[in-house]
Amino acid sequence: MLSTLAFFLVMAGYYMIRPVRDQLGGAVGSQSLPLFYGVTFAVMLLLTPVFGWLVAHVSRRRLLAWSYSFFIVCLVAFVPAFLAQERIGAKLLGVVFYVWVSVFNLFVVSLFWSFMADIFASQQARRVFPLIALGGMGGAIFGPLLTRWLLHVLGVAQLLVVSSGALGLALLLLLQLSARDERAAGGQTMQGTGGSLWAGVRELWSRPFLRYMAMLMLLGDGIGTLAYALMADFAKAHFADRVARTSFYNDLDLATNALGALLQLTLTRWLLVRFGAGWGLVVPALVNIGLLLMVAVFGPGDMLLLGMAVPLLAVMLVTTRGFAYGMTKPAVDALYTRVPRETRYKGKNFVETAVWRFGDVLVTSGVSLLAWLGVGVGGMGLIGAGVATMSAWVARRAGRSPDLARD
Repeated sequence: MLSTLAFFLVMAGYYMIRPVRDQLGGAVGSQSLPLFYGVTFAVMLLLTPVFGWLVAHVSRRRLLAWSYSFFIVCLVAFVPAFLAQERIGAKLLGVVFYVWVSVFNLFVVSLFWSFMADIFASQQARRVFPLIALGGMGGAIFGPLLTRWLLHVLGVAQLLVVSSGALGLALLLLLQLSARDERAAGGQTMQGTGGSLWAGVRELWSRPFLRYMAMLMLLGDGIGTLAYALMADFAKAHFADRVARTSFYNDLDLATNALGALLQLTLTRWLLVRFGAGWGLVVPALVNIGLLLMVAVFGPGDMLLLGMAVPLLAVMLVTTRGFAYGMTKPAVDALYTRVPRETRYKGKNFVETAVWRFGDVLVTSGVSLLAWLGVGVGGMGLIGAGVATMSAWVARRAGRSPDLARD
């Protein structure tokens, strides 16, 4: 219950500021996304050895406290910049804030799930991780709803203060969880893992499971970032001001997280308990193949959904993300309970930060190149369907990786 509430607060805080980030991307269109992701990837590479040092030499409780406190302070520090957004300019502020939020999201969420894998065994994880993730989905739904109301009451800048408050409450709960786990272990404090700063990078080459995770991250990111880039161009063409763009992206997040919550309440937990975590990776890849083939055949036009005309691109973005958050993520984190603690923190963090953002750079640059060559939305959908097919094959192999501990 404490873990579920903590993740609710983490995701609520993140989803309050996510539409703020995305409207800055929508203000400049997909042609600026390679710049945004390129800078983010560079920052990730710089932070990887810093995080590796912290994991190696700092106790678990201090690692949680220092990491979360750093991002809370940064959130508050951004408030004056947003008050002066018109003078600073959307592109400059967009690069800085987009990079920071991307780093914030990956490190905070990755550290949370590394901690969860530390305090739950594999059998427990398959039962409770979908429920903890459901708490995150609840926060991810509550955050956009709160943003929709506060956006017109407080404005964009003040949302950052509310977000920092949610993250602070989450930190208090995580510290309490860490203390309870240490008491259950006979008062033994969880010290740093030791080892090299770059152990996460080294383990990527030595552990088959991490290689599968890296490949799956790149392939899955290819699909998600393609959908995001196409949606950025759509938002730029159809929404002129930042409030309208923020509201549009907020609605997309609300629909995405409602789908993720529905999956966790119905299909995900049953699938993971009955058939194992590996199938939680395969099913979303199969869904992506179908969605991308629809885009390849029908293009970016509208489709009738519940009596309303909805852009097919929006349906693709919501569904791919919904399955990623509602099924893939709990399955991945359940598998990480079956690897050593150093891999759980350093290797997992490297895959879910630096490798992910390298994929962003690769995909957005590829999308820009394809657009320059005259490839339309349908052609990109067909290429994406091929990527999703490869992802399904890698996902099946990952769940059977030989270096995973017995379940």
